[in-house]
Amino acid sequence: MCNLYRQRSGPQAILDLSRAMRSDVGNMEPRDIYPDYAAPIVRWEGEDRILTAARWGMPSSRKALMDAATRRADKLRAKGKAVDFPKLLEMEPDSGTTNVRNTASSHWKPWLKPEHRCLVPFTAFSEPGRDAEGKYRPIWFKLAVDDPEPLAFFAGVHVQDWTCVRKIKTGMETCDLFAFLTTEPSEPVKSVHPKAMPVILTEPDEIEAWMSAPWEIAKELQRPLPDGALVTC
Repeated sequence: MCNLYRQRSGPQAILDLSRAMRSDVGNMEPRDIYPDYAAPIVRWEGEDRILTAARWGMPSSRKALMDAATRRADKLRAKGKAVDFPKLLEMEPDSGTTNVRNTASSHWKPWLKPEHRCLVPFTAFSEPGRDAEGKYRPIWFKLAVDDPEPLAFFAGVHVQDWTCVRKIKTGMETCDLFAFLTTEPSEPVKSVHPKAMPVILTEPDEIEAWMSAPWEIAKELQRPLPDGALVTC
């Protein structure tokens, strides 16, 4: 599961590759991006594509929130505390789902339409690995090209003005959110993380299909890059 990526391209490069019409993200400081961070995405606004920002982590499924609230209620009851379960469920924190794999799920289907698709710019991404001593460390990957920080896009989905509790301390918030699709991995990612890798778009026709094509066509993009198309960095 990819829960850390890097974005070091400037706004103009993203606008050019995505064919977006305008940007409202300013100069965009290069940074590593973690779950729930605000990050740039390209999405539709009417007939135009815009470069804007959203927080990483789409709404989790109703079942996931129900299960989490049930576990929390059980712990409170075990301590002899009264539980108002509907209120507990309403305020259950949802830090969001960062990776979308099962696109056949009824939870994700409404957000697979073109109006909810987006492009997530990145220059490198990581998967969890281990060093020679067995300690966790992220293993970084980029496109296998001469550019040390090549721009590409994850195939993303987004929602605007979603009201939820992200963290207990901040309470109810209204946020713009995004996540990106994953698929079975190819090498060299597979040797590090055999379960999944992000869906990556590198060609103009792929970008256009993801942003505009019916799902019957766009779903074919949920596939790994060819072996060797990425390298560690």
